[in-house]
Amino acid sequence: MKRFGNSEVHQNVSVQINRATQKGLVGLTLQASEELYCPIIPGLPDDLAKLCLALVPQEDLPVVGAVCMRWRSFITSKECLAIRREAGKLEEWVYILTGDADGRENHWEVLVGPEDENKVLPPMPGPMKAGFGGVVVDANLFIIAGYSVEIGIECASNDVYEYDARLNRWSKLAKMNVARRDFACAELDGIIYAVGGFDSNGESLSSVKVYDPDKTKWTLIESLRCPRWGCFACSFEGKFYVMGGRSSFTIGNSRSADVYNPEHHSWCEMKNGCVMVTAHAVVGNKLFCVEWKNERRLAIFDPADNSWYKVPVPVAGSSNIAFRFGIFGGKLLLFSLKEVAGYETLLYDPDAPVGLEWKTCTLEPSGSCLCSVTIKA
Repeated sequence: MKRFGNSEVHQNVSVQINRATQKGLVGLTLQASEELYCPIIPGLPDDLAKLCLALVPQEDLPVVGAVCMRWRSFITSKECLAIRREAGKLEEWVYILTGDADGRENHWEVLVGPEDENKVLPPMPGPMKAGFGGVVVDANLFIIAGYSVEIGIECASNDVYEYDARLNRWSKLAKMNVARRDFACAELDGIIYAVGGFDSNGESLSSVKVYDPDKTKWTLIESLRCPRWGCFACSFEGKFYVMGGRSSFTIGNSRSADVYNPEHHSWCEMKNGCVMVTAHAVVGNKLFCVEWKNERRLAIFDPADNSWYKVPVPVAGSSNIAFRFGIFGGKLLLFSLKEVAGYETLLYDPDAPVGLEWKTCTLEPSGSCLCSVTIKA
């Protein structure tokens, strides 16, 4: 009979132990996975649970997000937005940055119907600023750079803040590499563009930075042909437009527009822009502007043929009314920049029959309208 040597016995026992250990580890891993798995809502399949959470009214989403981290992660996801959109449950809210008559106290609020008071948002972090960029991506509002006045001195900022409409909460994001103010800012295909402006030393800028919210990172792209400031931006059909403001290569205000094509990574010039724009908004596939020289007419730009046409604004009474634009339900809202007795918010419907485009609207800010954005969540 063959007898095993000590080394052979040790080797055979080791193999058996290793196999038993591996089987045990696999069993423990499976058991741990089963124990760690926790359904989104106990008793429901996850796809049905997600649908239940996605159908919660927007005003209740902050409460849902406070239940647990998994619920909060889902309601702030693109998946949740997609489900709400497909189910026809996206809610459109108009947000206003409003201030008192002295301009000392500003706050963000949500406009509601005439029977309820407007809802005030939590205070935005940091000092009160002007000359900033405000952009909406998905259900988030981004407040970018700008300047604050401290001890009589204007201080340009590189701070970036994000407001999540689903959580009713502000957070601070990655700073820009260069502080800037009075620049053009808008969104194109989910990417935020910050163009031109002034830096912290008062030097005019031609540089362009883009921010990807998914990567939480700023990137430098192709610069403008020349520095530009006091301008505004918008996007149409995959292109990014910078209009108005001033350029170091022109005398007075610039009428030309700079147009960026992200596919070609290049800028080109469009001659027939607009100048000294005090308010602008994109409704549908058209750009609506009010120019400082004539605030009683809407200047409307159609990118299909790069043409402009004008529509009279039916305002009676004071000629001192200046406007800020808002958007609601595919229609243009004209808020008063300053509180004016007797003024009711005007609503322009570009799809209405001729002669029926203008109406009044019950949406009113509690004070002057400094800035307006629309968020669908």
